Amino acid sequence: MRYASIRNLDISNGENVGVSLFVQGCPFHCHNCFNSNTWDFNGGKEWTPQIKERFIQLIDRAYINRISFLGGECLADQNLQEVYELIKEIRNLFPNKTIWLYTGYSWESIMNYKSCSSDDFDYIEESYVDGLYEMRKKIISLCDIVVDGEYIDEKRDLTLKWRGSSNQRVIDVKQSLAQNKIVLYCD
Repeated sequence: MRYASIRNLDISNGENVGVSLFVQGCPFHCHNCFNSNTWDFNGGKEWTPQIKERFIQLIDRAYINRISFLGGECLADQNLQEVYELIKEIRNLFPNKTIWLYTGYSWESIMNYKSCSSDDFDYIEESYVDGLYEMRKKIISLCDIVVDGEYIDEKRDLTLKWRGSSNQRVIDVKQSLAQNKIVLYCD
């Protein structure tokens, strides 16, 4: 995994004071994306054990209440394994801190993914066979809040909390999983 930047004191990418990691690489390329410098999977900086240790140290401050994962695309195939391991470790080390994740994928495309089949053919998307959708589900289940959906410039709305366009949703993960339906954290 590569990363674009780390914000060690962030008040804009989730509720309360947090630390944010912007991963590098995004397949969506949303028109007028505010962070297009994170699109290139070969750009940014190398995620090393030393950088990871520094990131964990930034989280381990009493006034840090939230960790946010943004991008680029956290759930892109190239970022999945490292993001999963990192979120799992953070959840274990800091169980009382809130984890936010921003993704261009919709909740439905991740949580309700099923292969397609008919009498004429069986089609299973390659990333489903590779277990990538299951990995995305695991990552989502470790988070508290997910902001989903691609940024759509025509739906840009500066009055919305924690997102850029009205199609994006701020989802309460724990409540959504418990109720087996999308439960919004805020409108």
